[in-house]
Amino acid sequence: MNPLEPADVQDQLANLYRAFNDRDLSNLLAAMTPDVAWPNGWEGGVVHGHDELSDYWQRQWAEIEPTVVPTAFTTEADGRTAVTVHQVVRDKTGNVLSDHQVLHIYRFANGLVAQMEIRESPR
Repeated sequence: MNPLEPADVQDQLANLYRAFNDRDLSNLLAAMTPDVAWPNGWEGGVVHGHDELSDYWQRQWAEIEPTVVPTAFTTEADGRTAVTVHQVVRDKTGNVLSDHQVLHIYRFANGLVAQMEIRESPR
């Protein structure tokens, strides 16, 4: 169960996306549980915990420039929060590699992100 109010969750996630787009690793990790499960949307699989997530993001940011902007928030039947995002990925020279919408599903524990899942956005 999510102890946060929906507006608080939206604010927290909006801050998370800003931190990601700013490459603010310390604020990103501070918003995650120590054992967070996070999808490796770039290479495949799932990373677990702050160390693996930090390594993943640093590898990713060294190779590509992803920008993710939330456009809608909803609550799933099981209480998780679904965020529709506009995701643009560029190479290091600025060429667009992908530009599309995806759905990010978050589970919180004790006010922190415990798990994220990526789904294709319904069209």
